[in-house]
Amino acid sequence: MTRLRRFSPLPGFGLAMGYTLVYLAIIVVIPLTAVGAKTLTLGWEAFWSAVSSPRVLASYQLSFGASLLAAGLNVVFGLIFAWVLVRYRFPGKGLVDALVDLPFALPTAVAGIALATIYSQNGPVGKLLEPLGVEIAYTPKGVLLALVFIGLPFVVRTVQPVLADLEKEVEEAAAGLGASHWQTFVKVILPHIAPALLTGFAMAFARAVGEYGSVIFIAGNVPMVSEITPLMIITKLEQYDYAGATAVASVMLIISFILLLIINGLQGWMHNRYARGA
Repeated sequence: MTRLRRFSPLPGFGLAMGYTLVYLAIIVVIPLTAVGAKTLTLGWEAFWSAVSSPRVLASYQLSFGASLLAAGLNVVFGLIFAWVLVRYRFPGKGLVDALVDLPFALPTAVAGIALATIYSQNGPVGKLLEPLGVEIAYTPKGVLLALVFIGLPFVVRTVQPVLADLEKEVEEAAAGLGASHWQTFVKVILPHIAPALLTGFAMAFARAVGEYGSVIFIAGNVPMVSEITPLMIITKLEQYDYAGATAVASVMLIISFILLLIINGLQGWMHNRYARGA
């Protein structure tokens, strides 16, 4: 009896898996292994001194704190953006939809220069904020602004298709059963889009942690105040301290991996909970 084989437009599992593992090794595993190997050339005391100096610790606090806060803000406002683009029709909708992707296409250095120009004390927005005692450019607030700018599209584009798949009849049914607007959002909409929101949060956070070009021009780079960790790595490289640079990069990589692992675990838990509830 002839055994039926499932048709697949791609190569079989063995060949496809082989390509996947080789490509992953070349692009991800080998560079990360090189970072770890270079870090191991340092002794424990030298490693600890490189990654725990007050200046480096301050950069950790700014980079991870601003990245988490920026990703959280993007979840809120990205959801609003996605909701407006999916649920409403208005003149210029196509233009607004295209502008969401602008941070993807715009060179990060150009974005940083533009933000610094607009929000500096002599800029059009900075002049309005200066009498109020608000300074954005060349402060940690400027770092946060740049990270929000580059991370917004990740949340919008992740949540937008999920909202589009959510039928309005579900919300109308909830309203027909007496649910308020808030109850409909919390009980009906939020469980459906929560995994997508977490995915967008993780992607925005991952992009923000390693961002350099758009931040460096608006941060001011004041030691212990507005220096980000990627700048510390560049500084050590310019000083030919390659082992110290890889040590700081290794700590940054480990912390980022742990945070992303927690976020992905929470995303899987929420997805399974929603699937069981459905």
